[in-house]
Amino acid sequence: MPVAVITDPRYLEHDTGPAHPECPERLKILYGSLHPLESHLHSLPPRLAAFQELSLVHSPGYLRNLQKTADKGGGLLDPDTPVSPESFEVARLAAGGTLRAVEWVLEESDRQAFVLCRPPGHHAEPDRGMGFCLINNIAVAARYLQKNYGLSRILIVDWDVHHGNGTQRAFYGENSVLFFSTHQFPYYPGSGDIEEIGFGPGEGFTVNLPFPAGYGDGEYIESFRRILLPIARQYSPEIILVSAGFDAYFMDPLAEMEVHPHGFARLASMVLGLAREYCSGRLLMTLEGGYHLAGLRDCVLEVLKTMLNDQTTHPEETTPRDLHLHRTFADLMERVQKIHRPFWKAFTE
Repeated sequence: MPVAVITDPRYLEHDTGPAHPECPERLKILYGSLHPLESHLHSLPPRLAAFQELSLVHSPGYLRNLQKTADKGGGLLDPDTPVSPESFEVARLAAGGTLRAVEWVLEESDRQAFVLCRPPGHHAEPDRGMGFCLINNIAVAARYLQKNYGLSRILIVDWDVHHGNGTQRAFYGENSVLFFSTHQFPYYPGSGDIEEIGFGPGEGFTVNLPFPAGYGDGEYIESFRRILLPIARQYSPEIILVSAGFDAYFMDPLAEMEVHPHGFARLASMVLGLAREYCSGRLLMTLEGGYHLAGLRDCVLEVLKTMLNDQTTHPEETTPRDLHLHRTFADLMERVQKIHRPFWKAFTE
């Protein structure tokens, strides 16, 4: 099936300063490693997202302030989130690259895309940027799909090690977006507890799996099998969007998880299987975190190879016997199933 990658040298121009973990080198190592796969990938150029498109998620006041900060030479949105003179345009390009990717994915069935952009997005809330993030790329894409394509069942899977607070907030009261997140907890940004399940029409459509430090391949894969797959099968998404962060990698300096490149590939294969089964293979991934450069490269390459080789995992496939499960894992899965039992019949059978 066709797989597109979105890259652009302008993504390197977002200057975060010396020693910042969200640095241009993250994309340099990725772009430099794509050559063996280039003949198999469709190269897709990004576009600039319009102000009106960004306003589908973000308040006009926040967007004007972000642009003004960049125009004045830059500054800090918070201690971790710098803005350089080029940052607003680069953030528009990151969001626009994500929009271009979903446009391409929806042109035909059986299409996937991976947006290799920066800055990342899932921490950006409607009225503020934070956590290295300026514009919430994945949330803008979901709103764009609702407005321009009339989609009403969008699944967002966020496997970044940090909770996607901005994405959760954008859709917390709605059932047209199902948000599923695995993340280290308690950890930055402090949200994503198991009881955060949405409100009103959105109750049950936010599914948080707060993992203690030390979870690895087995826990991630089995949590997808026990929680994500049953819910997604009932939800029957029209498209799947993935906030693909790779900071759960076992050597990442900003986290304490134990996921390996083959573990991320397995997660990708499971999501691909869902996409093939329920939404004509339509799948978009966009880069979030991942701060060990070699680890980021290896993980992204394994995911891309999985996409290219159509390595989908059947939903009923169990965890391989050689993957260890932490002693706390069974209790966590039972708690998640219990709290979501009123909303998802798969947990009552």
